[in-house]
Amino acid sequence: MVRHKRATATLDRNVSAAGLIQMDMENEKPIESELTPLKKAGKNRRNYANLIAYWILGLCNNFGYVVMLSAAHDILSENFNEDSEVAPEPAHNVTNSSRECNPTSTGAILLADILPSLTIKILAPFFPFYVHVRMFLVVVLAAVGFLLVALSTVEWMAILGVIFTSLGSGLGEVTLLSYSSVFDKNVISTWSSGTGAAGILGAGSYAGLTSIGLSAANSLLVMLIVPVIMAISFWLVLLPPGTEPHTCLPTFCCGPAENRIETPDERLPEAPPRPLTLKEKIAAIPPLLFYMIPLGLVYLFEYFINQGLFELIYFPDIWLTLHEQYRWLQVDYQIGVFLSRSSVNLFVIRKIWILAVLQFINVIFFTTEAIYLFLPSIWIVFAAVLWEGLLGGGAYVNTFYQISTEVPFEKREFSMGITSLSDAVGIGLAGAIALPVHNILCQLPKP
Repeated sequence: MVRHKRATATLDRNVSAAGLIQMDMENEKPIESELTPLKKAGKNRRNYANLIAYWILGLCNNFGYVVMLSAAHDILSENFNEDSEVAPEPAHNVTNSSRECNPTSTGAILLADILPSLTIKILAPFFPFYVHVRMFLVVVLAAVGFLLVALSTVEWMAILGVIFTSLGSGLGEVTLLSYSSVFDKNVISTWSSGTGAAGILGAGSYAGLTSIGLSAANSLLVMLIVPVIMAISFWLVLLPPGTEPHTCLPTFCCGPAENRIETPDERLPEAPPRPLTLKEKIAAIPPLLFYMIPLGLVYLFEYFINQGLFELIYFPDIWLTLHEQYRWLQVDYQIGVFLSRSSVNLFVIRKIWILAVLQFINVIFFTTEAIYLFLPSIWIVFAAVLWEGLLGGGAYVNTFYQISTEVPFEKREFSMGITSLSDAVGIGLAGAIALPVHNILCQLPKP
């Protein structure tokens, strides 16, 4: 009898609950079973939009940086502002017994392309995170950089343009990596893939446009479309948490919170953390050295190869001129970077130090070739350069992927930003080393 009464009471409560649900329907509020698929669809659209947006942002952010390195050999040569690439290549202090060398190493362009970025990456993590102000500056700096280099009439003006491009790229990287902490961790994969694609499209488009007869300067003017695409991707495609897909622009017109669709699994893993104090930021740096040192070494080795040795490795009697060999080696390297930066969802490399050791072996190989020019075919160089790019891109994407999954959420934004400093330090050191090495190797007689 007692059990019967309890069952009856339970049934009454269930009927009452059903009545409440029915009343909610009459008040035009969707019941949970109908709302869940809508929420899931909104979440999927948001995730896809953000993955695409971060891929495009990675592409656009690194595009100018890559183009300036690809154009380094041209920027430092005498015919940069000639109307056509078919103009005769200048003599670079060449005699029958000497090597073909620019008066200045392309490491000078590397320094102009990385030192401003390095400065930004050192300072930015310690300043307030006004993401929209930062991204506005990124877009403007990128556009001004292209214009200055393209319209330059003297070398210092071109280098100033490279500096503006570097400032924009550095600020963009540290900002967008930090901002990625509020999105799904897979945006790190698409960001890295986009930066790898920037290598192929940046180096490839520059090499391609100049190969079909467009001047180097006009090729850079064509690329002014890239900052425009970046602005569209950030302010129109990217959907921060709490923004309803396809109904409003992020941040600017999201409407009242009660009108937005947001589910618990769409929110951040925790409530947005309070900003770290300066003392907490400094204390967070030592554990990050585990990620930063191997990544910095990989970039030191690979950029010493790219900007210190590439221009000294040449084959005189093939279908490519000296300038074209340099450009297509840059394209080849970027293909390797793109492939490895797109691989983290297939496999994860935990021991980044192994990649640093392998990259150092590459330094020995390329240095030996630059001195003795012993390789019989440029195709061997292309294969080695592709391998070099695979190592570099793999170190980058796996480092930041590990941070996105291993560092506590409250420290993740700062950790992403400060770790991006390590590759810039490595690149800066590579440029500084490349300058004297270029002068030493150029004084050697031809083998």
